[in-house]
Amino acid sequence: MKSLITVLLLFTLWVPGLYSDQNSPQLDALFDTLQNNATTPGQAQVVTSEIWQQWLKTDNEEAGRLMSLGISEMNQLSLRKAAEIFTSLIELKPGFAEAWNKRATVYYMMGELDLSTADVAETLKLEPRHFGALSGQGLIYLQLGQRQAAVRWFKRALEVNPFMDNIRMSVEQLEEEIRGKII
Repeated sequence: MKSLITVLLLFTLWVPGLYSDQNSPQLDALFDTLQNNATTPGQAQVVTSEIWQQWLKTDNEEAGRLMSLGISEMNQLSLRKAAEIFTSLIELKPGFAEAWNKRATVYYMMGELDLSTADVAETLKLEPRHFGALSGQGLIYLQLGQRQAAVRWFKRALEVNPFMDNIRMSVEQLEEEIRGKII
């Protein structure tokens, strides 16, 4: 198993000229490995990291620059500036799922839940397996006090990435709270 993951990662790192983002041909194999072959959290983390790397890559130099700049502004909590940068990136590459996801995250951090939800929807149109967007929608519903909807979205994220332990623990806690309110 360890050798399969190593070969898969070496392939994705050394094959020149392959495009990335949600259209990367490596993603199908990575998701298959994550869902069917990863047996330890360590293996899953390696595969999950590679999925994120594929989602972040772009063949457009300006798009790459904007992504890096937007992430930097987001990390510095310059949220309005980050939202502006991700908006520029979306205008440049409207088919770039991770641009939509990053802006959804920024909007969530700003408390703009309707805008965040709209961007999550765009992300999922482009990459239905985006476990970050799926769990992000769960967080939005949790913020809105809609626990059952949050659980549904968290479970969708776990179907794609079964190694999201924090999400799994949230589901268990929320289901316990929901059962307590029903009784």
